[in-house]
Amino acid sequence: MIALKVPPLGESIVEATVSRWVKQQGDAVNAGDTILELDTDKITVEVPALRAGVLVKQAVKEGDVVHVDDVLGEIDETATAAAPAAAKPAPPPQAAPAAVAPQPAQPTQPAPAAPTVATGAPQKSSPAARQVAEVRGVDIGAVQGTGRGGVVSKPDVLAAQPSARPAAQPIAAATPAAPSGPPALRSAPAPSAPGERETREKLSTRRKRIAENLLKSHLATAHLTTFNEIDMSAVSSLRERVKEKIEKQHGVRLSFMPFFVRAACIALRDYPVVNAQLDGDEIIYKNYVNMGIAVASEQGLVVPNIKDADRKGLLEISRDITAVAKKARDVKLTMDDLTGGSFTITNGGVFGSLVSTPIINYPQVGILGLHKIQDRPVAIAGKVEIRPMMYVALSYDHRIIDGQAAVLFLVRVKELMEDPATMLIE
Repeated sequence: MIALKVPPLGESIVEATVSRWVKQQGDAVNAGDTILELDTDKITVEVPALRAGVLVKQAVKEGDVVHVDDVLGEIDETATAAAPAAAKPAPPPQAAPAAVAPQPAQPTQPAPAAPTVATGAPQKSSPAARQVAEVRGVDIGAVQGTGRGGVVSKPDVLAAQPSARPAAQPIAAATPAAPSGPPALRSAPAPSAPGERETREKLSTRRKRIAENLLKSHLATAHLTTFNEIDMSAVSSLRERVKEKIEKQHGVRLSFMPFFVRAACIALRDYPVVNAQLDGDEIIYKNYVNMGIAVASEQGLVVPNIKDADRKGLLEISRDITAVAKKARDVKLTMDDLTGGSFTITNGGVFGSLVSTPIINYPQVGILGLHKIQDRPVAIAGKVEIRPMMYVALSYDHRIIDGQAAVLFLVRVKELMEDPATMLIE
């Protein structure tokens, strides 16, 4: 008998919610088959069978909260799945008697209509499948289920073509033009009855963990935010000159985010305490930059990391940002994508935010907030000119970062963005 246990879920994650049993009790399974799915605050984890056999016990139910190493069920290697009972053959038709007294005609009953299923609301689909369908804009009612009993699973949705509805909006995909309005990340639930003024919805595991982490960040750190503004004229001009050529030659769409990532990496090299971490009474200085890029999705905020971003150029950074944004949209981020970050950039400007105070992504000690690019009058050499300006904010942990280091870090980012050619020779 093999015990099916909750696998290690990743850095600082100790619990998950059972979202769906893919295999049911009594089902035969092969080694590597997905038995059930677990939802964490970051990703959906598929638990596979280590060996072939029969699932003889389900120790938990869908919706239960489980912890690492908890027993989920049992697989018997020696058992075999019971074969389904053969359907009984239909009785042969009986010959009618030669002479039968005529019977009065009976009113003909119309054949019952086949039940219809509303588009977008299939009778059977897994929570993970509905989650992915919502993110990708797939009409789940039109997806053919391949699971047991016709259940629509996550692979079925991933293989389907998305509908015309826009998918999740990655914060990393900033463009110079301001959006016409903030995209609706989640529609409000309809009232359950006419005249109902309030509705209740249970927090998902992911939303609860996000809430706990944000609260922990505020309670465990000495939050402080400093601001500056950047004249985006030079980097906008450079981007306009090279973006078409780069897209044709390298297949990369160059946004502003790679410039900010590169500028932040250089500034972190000059002020390494902003890239550090506090561990008890010790400061851990990191000689690398794993740059977190905050991405908004239907499930909530996720922060995939660009590993060793300080060793990469603009093109490679741009490719990596595009790759993680696509994985976030397709709900394919791995735990490695979401762990190990040393500093974070978040861009509220893609939604139209003019200024904000971002919350530190604990246990990191600094986060850079970008905002909307807006034409404003500024004084240049004694004259008033209209320039594309952006407010930037650095929230930092004042326990280990002094105000001087924070301000100078932000000034360094400003200098690099206003003279982007210097980033190419750094």
